[in-house]
Amino acid sequence: MKLDLFSLPCLRDGPTFFLLGSRRKHCFSIGTRCLSSLSSSSIGTENLNSQNAGRTGGIMPSMIAQTPQKIDINPPKGTRDFPPEDMRLRSWLFQNFREVSHLFGFEEVDFPVLESEALFIRKAGEEIRDQLYCFEDRGNRRVALRPELTPSLARLVLQKGKSASLPLKWFAIGQCWRYERMTRGRRREHYQWNMDIIGVPEVMAEAELISAIVTFFKRLGITEADVGFKVSSRKVLQEVLRCYNLPEELFGRVCIVIDKLEKIPLDEIKKELKSIGMSDEAIKELLEVLSIKSLTKLEEKLGTSGQVVCEVKQLFAVAEKFGYSKWIQFDASIVRGLAYYTGIVFEGFDRKGKLRAICGGGRYDRLLSTFGGDDVPACGFGFGDAVIMELLKEKSLLPEIGLEVNNIICSLDPDLQGVAALVASTLRGKGQSVDLVLESKPMKWVFKRAARINAQRLILIGKSEWERSTVAVKILSTGEQYEVKLDELD
Repeated sequence: MKLDLFSLPCLRDGPTFFLLGSRRKHCFSIGTRCLSSLSSSSIGTENLNSQNAGRTGGIMPSMIAQTPQKIDINPPKGTRDFPPEDMRLRSWLFQNFREVSHLFGFEEVDFPVLESEALFIRKAGEEIRDQLYCFEDRGNRRVALRPELTPSLARLVLQKGKSASLPLKWFAIGQCWRYERMTRGRRREHYQWNMDIIGVPEVMAEAELISAIVTFFKRLGITEADVGFKVSSRKVLQEVLRCYNLPEELFGRVCIVIDKLEKIPLDEIKKELKSIGMSDEAIKELLEVLSIKSLTKLEEKLGTSGQVVCEVKQLFAVAEKFGYSKWIQFDASIVRGLAYYTGIVFEGFDRKGKLRAICGGGRYDRLLSTFGGDDVPACGFGFGDAVIMELLKEKSLLPEIGLEVNNIICSLDPDLQGVAALVASTLRGKGQSVDLVLESKPMKWVFKRAARINAQRLILIGKSEWERSTVAVKILSTGEQYEVKLDELD
C-alpha cells in the first residue's frame, strides 16, 4: 500500500509533523487514528527506515512536536527583570554614575561578562571562590561569569602593557554574578560601578575616589547624616601580626576572617583565627586593635612614626580640603574580604544600620603580579546598584520618571497611513521622538495613549488638511491648535 501523506485528514488533537521536501516545507496534523495506521503493516518498517536514511522527505521521529510545557514566568532566583518603568530608573542611576565619573576625568571601559575561571581563583578561604558561576565550555576551558570587575581591569591593564600612559583613570558599569545568600540589597546578579586609578602610589588617589562617591551621593540628595565611610588600612593588621611572628602568607586568610566580624559571633571569629595558627595572646591583641575607632587611640597603640598612621592621617587631612571630612571616620575593623587589598581600605555604610555595605574599595598595589605582571600602584572601588536603590527608596529620593515623547502622530483615514509614516520619518530625521499610531484607532484611544506617554504634541493627518499639504497640530499642555505645512513642521 502506498501512503499518500498529503491525503491524510488533519484532525485537531493529533501531533504535528514537518515534512521536509525538496521544494518546500509542509506542516500538517495527523490524528491518533492516522498515527496508529503508520505501522509496519501499512508502510513497512524497512521502507520507513530507508526513507529516513536516504530521502529528505522521510518522517523523522524527532520531528514529532512536544506538548508545550508551562514555564515559570519569574526570572531565576536572585536575578531581575527590568520592565520599562524599572529600566528608566536604572538608566537614570547609570547616567549619574557616568556623569560623576566624567566630572573626575575618568574614561569608560568594559570587559567580557564571561572570563577565565583562573582570573578569580586567588586565595583559599575567600567567599568568592564558592560564589562563582563557573563551568567548562565546549572547548574544555574553565570559565566563570565575572563576580566583580577589578580582576578584569587588571587583565586589561596587563594586556595594554607599556602602551598605556600612566596614570590610568578608568571606570566601568558592568553586570556581575555571585551565587550567595540573598538579603535586602544583595542579589546573585547585580550591576556594579567601578572607578580605578592605576599608577598613583600616594593616598591622594584614595581621597579622590571617596570624593567621587560623595559627589554622587550629593547629586542624589543623600547627606552625611544618611551615609558615612569607615576608613582603615590593611597595614594596621600587618603591624599586629608582625609583632607575633605570624607568617606573611597567612595575612590574607586573617583578613578574610576579620571581614566576618559583623556577620558571625565573636567566638566563631576566635575559633577561625586559632585554626589559622594564631595564639590566644595574638588573637586578644588583634581584637583589641580592631576595636579602635579613632586615630588618636591608633597612634597610642602603634606610635606616631609608623607608615600606617602617617598614611591614614594624610587621607583625613586631604578629606578636609575636599570638604567631606564629616563623611568619614576611622574604624580599624574594616579590612575588606578580598585578598588583594594592600593598604587603605574603606566602606560606605548606611548610618541607620538597616543595609549592608553600600560600596567599598581600597588600594591593591600587588594585584598585577598575581597574574604574572609587574606590580603597579592601584586603587579603586565597587558600588552596587541594588543597595543604593534600597537606600533611595527608604529616603523617598527615587525620581518619578515617565516615558516622554515629543509627538504622537495619527492618521484619520486608513489611506493616509503612508503619509503619517512620512511625517514621522521627517520629524525623526530632525531628532524628535515620535510615537506613530500604527493602526486605525478612535480618537478617545489616541488621547489616552498621548497622556500615558506624556506626548507634547498630537499631529493629525486628515484628508482635507493633506490636500492643502498641511497637518493639524495640537499642543497637548495648552490645547492650542493650528495647521502647518510639512516642510515647516519642526
